[in-house]
Amino acid sequence: MPGALPIADPAPLDGALPASVAAGSGDRDWSVYIHVPFCRVRCGYCDFNTYTGEELRGAKRADYADEAIAEIRQAATVLENAGVAPRKASTVFFGGGTPTLLPVTDLTRMLAAARDTWGFADDVEVTTEANPDSVDREYLLALKEAGFTRVSFGMQSAVPHVLATLERTHDPEKVPHVVKWAREVELDVSVDLIYGTPGESLADWERSLDHAIAQNPDHISAYALIIETGTKLAAQIKRGDVAPVDDDLQADMYELADKKLAAAGYDWYEVSNWAKRDDNPAVSHASRHNLGYWLGNDWWGVGPGAHSHVGGVRWWNVKHPAAYADRIAAGHSPGAGRETLADSSKYLEHVLLRARVRDGLKTATLDAEGRTAVAGLIADELVEAPAAFRGTINLTLKGRLLADAVVRRLLADAPI
Repeated sequence: MPGALPIADPAPLDGALPASVAAGSGDRDWSVYIHVPFCRVRCGYCDFNTYTGEELRGAKRADYADEAIAEIRQAATVLENAGVAPRKASTVFFGGGTPTLLPVTDLTRMLAAARDTWGFADDVEVTTEANPDSVDREYLLALKEAGFTRVSFGMQSAVPHVLATLERTHDPEKVPHVVKWAREVELDVSVDLIYGTPGESLADWERSLDHAIAQNPDHISAYALIIETGTKLAAQIKRGDVAPVDDDLQADMYELADKKLAAAGYDWYEVSNWAKRDDNPAVSHASRHNLGYWLGNDWWGVGPGAHSHVGGVRWWNVKHPAAYADRIAAGHSPGAGRETLADSSKYLEHVLLRARVRDGLKTATLDAEGRTAVAGLIADELVEAPAAFRGTINLTLKGRLLADAVVRRLLADAPI
């Protein structure tokens, strides 16, 4: 089942934001995240806020687009009342769950509502996640015609026994077809992979990498499998039914991914993400939406369990689609809780997130203890020495493998 929401102050029923958000927003980029919490089946490793048909008691999938549109309109009023200056959305991201389980007309109506509410930047990036078995060429064409620019396919693996352990139901041979269709309708393509699944060998992982690279997508994400408490896979490992994750093997898998992706023309821009190099240096295939999170920009999260951040205030919605629907029907904010970030929290998140991106973390933004730690990180070959001497923390390959340890050392004496 999905994990629990954070513990914080309750959000007001009208969703009103404190006056501080207007000053805190500044000129940050504005993004919209639309959560679609529906899945055909629940994968054993997943603790995302998603629901299968039998878990939707009290909520109707057919009503969801109208509910999300109502929240988008509500958001415009809340931001206006808080004095937040209107900003055109630079990115919109439909995540889940599987957004493409909804009729394409539902996605296009939600996108149109976001466009009508905030307006879109001329170069807006509009992405939806999709399972390879949840779309056909006609669906993808309709997305393109509605203004979507990018589709992210959850491939995860090309190896049947790995997909079976993850309880993924799609046929890996479908991936070349959906990528081809997306290309034909001129959508950018991202492929998501997971490595380190129990029972997955290094050869299995290489097979998945080769299969993904062969599709020549614009972007590849590769995430180490994390066993989340409360998931079916965690229980299987605890009982001894499934072998535990091998951390050393996961490290070998990451190194193999970085080597093969670099050779195929992909550059890492965040620890788990690689974008295709382009002949035009002004063109980037990195996910600008995800970069917005790592760079601390503002966004409104629409839907059950969605998180938002505006001007140093973070909040999150009630989790179950039925509770969300009830709030929306009553004209109330779906917000469940919120927090105003203290300076110490802002600093912690700045270091945690900026250290992970290729552009790096400016040493001038570190406190005295953080700056003192840099020399040791250079000596341990965790950060690139030339960049550090120029004032930027850039992780080496070894540093990416130990990114959490690097952050802990930079934050050693920071209040947490």
